[in-house]
Amino acid sequence: MNSRSYILRFLFFVAVQVLILNQIELGFGIQLMIYPLFLFLLPIEIKVVPLMFIAFFMGIIIDSFSNTYGLHASASVTFVFARNILLEIIQRKEKLDSLKEINVHNMGFVWQIKTFGLLLFVHYFWFFFFEMFKLNELFYVLQKTILSTAVSFIIGGLFQHLFIRPSNKSR
Repeated sequence: MNSRSYILRFLFFVAVQVLILNQIELGFGIQLMIYPLFLFLLPIEIKVVPLMFIAFFMGIIIDSFSNTYGLHASASVTFVFARNILLEIIQRKEKLDSLKEINVHNMGFVWQIKTFGLLLFVHYFWFFFFEMFKLNELFYVLQKTILSTAVSFIIGGLFQHLFIRPSNKSR
């Protein structure tokens, strides 16, 4: 994928998040966030510092439209930092090809659950914990985190199946 495609994808994810998903309320504290999928789908070979700048920029744009005062930016930076650590651990075990795009078609559904699901959980926990910022609300934070992670994971999987074509090098 070329840089123009990533810029268009960036704009698409920000627009969907700000214009559609921020307006939907499902109840039980569930908040839909699709933009972490953009950060997850970025190439493996991008170093952590530029990745953190991309995540911060994306998060601060979403924050400016959501009145969340840096919550999306900090959660996004945490997401890509955890992504970098997780992919380094996985790369040592599985020898990931740095040219391969990370998506459900190339990596498989189980791999997607283990990686994107875990990273999405970290993202949501960070977001909700700092939104509440009360230890006595920890169970409510966990409830919101688990429910939002599950729903957003399903939406992310549907998005990948609908909009991302499988490559010829699928596992």
